[in-house]
Amino acid sequence: MSKKFSVFLTALFCAFIGGAAVISLLLPDKAFSPLENRYLQKPPKLSLETLNSGKFMKDAEDYVSDHIVGRDFWVAAKAWSERLSGKKENNGVYFGAQDTLITRVDAPDQSKLDKDMAALDALVGNLSVPVYFGLIPSAAEIWKDRLPAGAPTLDEKDLIHQLYFSAGASTIDLYGALAPHSGEDLYYRTDHHWTSLGAFYGANALFQAMGLEPLELDSYQKTTVTDQFYGTGFSTSGVRWLPPDRIDTYVPDQGVKVTSYFKGMPEEGSLYVDSYLEEKDKYSYFLGGNQALCVIETEHTDAPRVLVVRDSYSDSLAPFLTERFSQIHLFDLRYNLNSIQRYVEDQEIDAVVVLYSLPNFLSDQNLGLLAR
Repeated sequence: MSKKFSVFLTALFCAFIGGAAVISLLLPDKAFSPLENRYLQKPPKLSLETLNSGKFMKDAEDYVSDHIVGRDFWVAAKAWSERLSGKKENNGVYFGAQDTLITRVDAPDQSKLDKDMAALDALVGNLSVPVYFGLIPSAAEIWKDRLPAGAPTLDEKDLIHQLYFSAGASTIDLYGALAPHSGEDLYYRTDHHWTSLGAFYGANALFQAMGLEPLELDSYQKTTVTDQFYGTGFSTSGVRWLPPDRIDTYVPDQGVKVTSYFKGMPEEGSLYVDSYLEEKDKYSYFLGGNQALCVIETEHTDAPRVLVVRDSYSDSLAPFLTERFSQIHLFDLRYNLNSIQRYVEDQEIDAVVVLYSLPNFLSDQNLGLLAR
C-alpha cells in the first residue's frame, strides 16, 4: 500500500468519524428508542463528585453511544457481525433455532433467594387465607431444544424444584403444565413473555392447584389481533432479520369491569387496550401494561376473590382468570408499597397467589415487601 493511499484512507476515516460526531451533535436528542424499547442516556452532569467517581466519563460514553447518528443501523450491524463470526449470542440473547431469540438465565444470588423465600414464608404466616406460589419457567428451559449447542443457561427445572421444596406456600406446577406442550407456541419468538396459549396452560395449572375446574381450549375461538409484534429479545439483541410474532386472544372482554391504578388513582381500564397494537410495546395490549394495582370484577359473583402478586406475565393470564373468580386483584410490588396483609383483610380476599416468571423472581428487588 502506497503512502498516498494510506494518507487518503486515514483522512477518509477521520472525515467519517468527524462528520458523524458533528451530525450527532447537531441532531436533537431523543429521549426514548422505540426500536430498543428503552430510555436513552441523558447528557452527563459535570461536578467534582461525578468526576472523581468516574460517573461523568461513564455517563458521557453512554450518552455518545446512545445518540450517535445512525445508531439503529450500527446496533443491527453489530448483531449481524456477531452472527457472521459464528457467535450464537448477543447482549445475553441467544440466536436460537426456528427464528427464536432466547434470553439467557444466569445463576441466582443465593443470599437474595434465601431472603425472598423467607419473606414468602412470612406472608404465609401473616395471612389467614391460602397462599399459592408459582414460578414460570422461561423459554430457555421449555425450549431447550432451540438453544445453540452447548449454550450455558440455568437449570430452571431443578431450581424451581428446590424453591418449591422449601416453600411454606402451596405450589403450582407450571413446569409440568408447560413442558408437555413444548412443541407449541408457548412463548413469543422475539419476546420473553409467554403467549396467550402458554398463559392458558398456566391458568389451568393454577386452577388445578386450587381445586378448581380446568378450562377447555376447544371452547374458545382464537383471534389474532396483530401479526407485527417484536418484543424484548428483538430490542435487546440487535437482531433485525427475524419475522415478527403474532398476538392472539381467546377470552372476550365482555362481562367484566376493569379498574386500573396507573398513577395511584382509580381509572376505567380494559382487559385489552387496542391503542398499544399501533406501538412498539404491543404486549401492553394486555391490561395497558404495568400498574400498581388492577382490579377485575366478573359476572361470577359467587366465585372466590383472588389477589395475584404479579409480574407482567399475569397481564396475559388475567383474561383466563376471569372464568373462575369473581374478582382478580393484580398487585405489583414494584409500584405498590401497601401491606398485602391489610389489603387482603380490607378486600375480603379468599386466596393469594404469588406468581412470577423465574427470571423476574430472581431479579426483583422488592420481594421483601411480601412480609409487610
